Amino acid sequence: RDCFRKEIMSARTGTGSENVFRLKPDHYMHILDNNQNVTRVLTGPRTYTKLDHETITLPPTPMIRIPPRHWCTISNPVVRGDDGKPLVDQLGATKVRLGDSEIRFEQLPFPLYPDEVVLNGTISPLTIIPQYEGLKLKALRPFENRVAGEVWQFLGPGTYIPRVEVQIVERIKAAVVKDGTALHLRAICDTTDATGTKRLAGESFLWRQAGTYMPSVDEELLDVVTPQILTQTKALHLEAVRGFTDALGKKRHAGEQWLLTHDEAEEYLITPDEKKLTDCNVTVIGLNQYCVVENVWKNGKLALGSQEIREGPCSFFLNPGEKIVGGIQELYVLSSSEAVLLQAKIATESPDETGKNVPRAPGDRWMIYGPRTFLPPLEVEVVEKRCNIPLAANQGIYIRDQLSGHIRTVIGETYMLKANEALWEKPLPDVVEKQLLKQGAAHSEYIEGGKGSRRSGRNKSQVVRYQLPHNTVCQVYDFKSRSQRIVFGPAMVMLGPDEEFTVLSLSGSEWVAGEPNVVRPKQPDMIKAIFLFLGPDTMSDVFNVETSDHTRLSLQLSYNWKFDVEHGDAEAAKKCFNVPDFVGDTCKAVASRVRGRVAAITFDDFHKNSANVVHAAVFGMEADGKTIRKQLRFPSNNLILTGVDIQVAECVDQRTRDSLQKSVKLAIEITIASQEAEARHKAEALEQTAKGQLERQIINDKSSCEKERKQLLELQAESATIESTGGAKAEAKANAASSSIDGKSEVEQAQLQADAAAELATVELTNLTATREANIAHQGVLNKLEIDKQREMAAIEVGKFSKAVTAIGKETIASMARAGPEMQARMLKGLGLQGYMLTDGNSPINLMNTAQSMVGNMA
Repeated sequence: RDCFRKEIMSARTGTGSENVFRLKPDHYMHILDNNQNVTRVLTGPRTYTKLDHETITLPPTPMIRIPPRHWCTISNPVVRGDDGKPLVDQLGATKVRLGDSEIRFEQLPFPLYPDEVVLNGTISPLTIIPQYEGLKLKALRPFENRVAGEVWQFLGPGTYIPRVEVQIVERIKAAVVKDGTALHLRAICDTTDATGTKRLAGESFLWRQAGTYMPSVDEELLDVVTPQILTQTKALHLEAVRGFTDALGKKRHAGEQWLLTHDEAEEYLITPDEKKLTDCNVTVIGLNQYCVVENVWKNGKLALGSQEIREGPCSFFLNPGEKIVGGIQELYVLSSSEAVLLQAKIATESPDETGKNVPRAPGDRWMIYGPRTFLPPLEVEVVEKRCNIPLAANQGIYIRDQLSGHIRTVIGETYMLKANEALWEKPLPDVVEKQLLKQGAAHSEYIEGGKGSRRSGRNKSQVVRYQLPHNTVCQVYDFKSRSQRIVFGPAMVMLGPDEEFTVLSLSGSEWVAGEPNVVRPKQPDMIKAIFLFLGPDTMSDVFNVETSDHTRLSLQLSYNWKFDVEHGDAEAAKKCFNVPDFVGDTCKAVASRVRGRVAAITFDDFHKNSANVVHAAVFGMEADGKTIRKQLRFPSNNLILTGVDIQVAECVDQRTRDSLQKSVKLAIEITIASQEAEARHKAEALEQTAKGQLERQIINDKSSCEKERKQLLELQAESATIESTGGAKAEAKANAASSSIDGKSEVEQAQLQADAAAELATVELTNLTATREANIAHQGVLNKLEIDKQREMAAIEVGKFSKAVTAIGKETIASMARAGPEMQARMLKGLGLQGYMLTDGNSPINLMNTAQSMVGNMA
C-alpha cells in the first residue's frame, strides 16, 4: 500500500491537483471506471487528470522490455485481431484468454493489460543447445503435425524456440562410447534402433560402436558397460538369462552357467542376455600340496557328487558349481619316524608294506610308513598322522587293542602304534587326580591337605606315575589279579592298566590362614592321601576332660609316633593300611584313656602331677604298678606312640579359670616378694663389702704415691749432675764422630764412583760388541738374500731366454742374425756403393784413414 501511494505521488504534479498524473515514455497505468466497472490501460508519454469516478488500480509502471534472444511467458493474454491490436467487448473491456498462456519474444516495449501476468516474473534467454546435446520435448496439446502426448527430441547445435504447446521434459547429453565399452540401452516401446534392428518394448541391448551416441526418445540409457578384464589369475562365472549366442559365437541356453578365461578372451562385455555370477580367482596348488574338487565338470556338464584329486604344482579355475573340499591341503611328508593311519571308505585296493596291492574292505585300517610323501586317494580317509613315541626308562603309555579290547603298557622304549591300536586313557578318581598334581609335596602339605599344585593336568594316556617321598609306603591294588603290592619310598610308582592306589582318608583339623598355630579338634575325612609317612613324626589333638571334683579342663596334647616297619618288609607294611584312619583312631583311643584316668583324681592332684597322670594314662604301667611304660603300641597297624607332651591345659569353666588365675597370681606375688627381700639383703651385704675395699684401696694408693715422689726427687738430682759435667764431653765426642763419618763417606763415595765407571764401561763395551755382531749378522743375511735373489733372477732369465729361443727356433734366430748384413749388402749393391759412412756432423772424422780404408777395399 505504501509503495502504491509513493508511485502515485511520484506521478502527480508537484503544484497541481492530486488527480493529475504524468506518464513517462514506455510507462503505463491501469484505471478502473467505477461507473462501468471496466479497467483500461493508459500509456505514456502523456498527462492525465483522474476523474472522480475513476480509481488507479496500477500506478505508472515501466513497460515490459524483452531483449534480443530472450522470451517470457504471459499468462491470461489478451485476444488480438488480425492487425495485432487487442479486441474489446461492447462495454470497452479487453477480451482475455483466461487460463491460457502466450510466449512473446524480442519486440518493442509493451504494457500488460488487466489480468495479464508475466509467469514467474522472469524474462529468460533462449536456450542454446550445443553439439552432442539436446532436449526431450513433449506435446501438451495438438498443434501442426503433433498430437498431445507425443515425445520427440530437439538436437543441437541450435537455439530452441519455446512454444506454449511444448513441455521440456529433460535436457539430454550424448553418451561417449570408449573403445571396449558399450551402452546398456532398453527399448521403452517397440522401435527400431540406429542399426535398423527392431526392438520390442522392454528389450535390453548393447551399443558397442565407439564414439558419441544420442539415445532416441524410444530408448533408455541404463548404464555404461565396462569390459571385464580377464588375466591369467582372474576368470568369470557367467549365467545365461535367456537363450542367445554369445560374443564368442557359442549358443547358450537359459540358466546355463560357464567359465570364461583369459585363453578365450582378454576382455569381455557382459550383455543383457547374461549375468556375472562371481569373479573367479585362480587356484594355485604348490609343490607337495593337493586339493579335492567336488562336483567336477565332465564332458562340459556338471557331475554332481563327483570328486577329483588335483596335485600340485598346478593352477586352475573352478568351474561353476565346483568347490574345493577342505581347502588346499599339504601332502603327508613322512619321516622315518612317522606314519599315517588310513581307513577305507569303499572297497578298494591298496599296496601293503611290500608294495603288493591288497584288497581293502570298507572300514579296514592300515598304516603307511615313512620316509615318503603320501597323497591319500579318494577311496580312503586319513584317520590321523602318527609319530614314534619316545619313552624314557620311567615313562610309559597305555595301549588298547581295538580288536580284542586288551590293554597293555609299553615302558622305556620308542613305540609306534599299530593300525589296530590306540592310546587308552586311564580314568582315576578325583582324589587320586588331586594327589598326582601334588607330586613331590612336602610333609607339611601332606598333613595340611596340600594348598597348591605343580601341574595343571596330566596326559591320561601316559602311565600313571607317582614319586614317593623318602620314608613313605604306598599300597597298589590290582583289580584284575586281585592282588596288592607294597612300594617303599623313595621310589617311582607306575600303575598298570588294572591297578589303583589305595586311598587313605585321615582325620585332621581345619587350617585357618590367620591362625596357623592354633590346634583344633580332629575331624574325619580332612586329609586324602595315597601314601603313609612311616615316621617318626608328631600329631596334636584337643579334647576336654573332667576331674572327680567336676572341674572341666581342655587339654592340647602332642604325640610322637611312628610305624614299626622295617624298609622292605612288605608283610609288616600291609598292616599299616588295615586302619584307614590311623590319626582319628589314635586320637580317640588316647583321649579315652586320658579321660578315664583324669576322672579318678581331683583337680589339685592333676594340677600338681599332670605330666605323670597323662603319661600313665597313655602308656600304662608296668607289671610292678610303679613304673610308667615307654611306649604305646597298636598291633592292628604297627603304630607306636613314643611320647606325649602337654602343650595347653586350661579350665573350660570360666569361674574355675578365674579362681585358678587368682591363686596363680597370689603365688606369683608371694614368690616375687620373697625374691625381692632376698635380693635386697644381698645388695646391702655387697654394698658394705665394697665400702671396706674402697677405703683400703685409698690407703694403698697414698702409700704408692709417696714412694713414687721419692724416686722422682732422686732422679732430678742425678739429672742435674749429669747436665753440668757432660756438656763438653758430649761436644768432643760429637765432633770426633762427625769427622769420622765424613771421612768414611768420602771413601765410600770414591769407591762407588769407581765401581760405577767400571760398570758403565763394561756395559758400553757389551752394547758395542752386540751392535757390531748384529750388524755383521744382518749384513750377512742381506748378502745371502741378495745372492739368492741374483741366482734366482739369473735362473729366471736363463729359463726365459731358453723358452724364448725354443719358442722362436734356431732357424728363426739365424735368419734374424743374417737379415741385417744381407739387407745392407743389398742396399749398397742397389746404390752402386762399395762402402758408406754415417756421421752426425759433430764428431771429427779421420778422412785419411777412411780414404785409405776405402781404397784398400777397392783394391
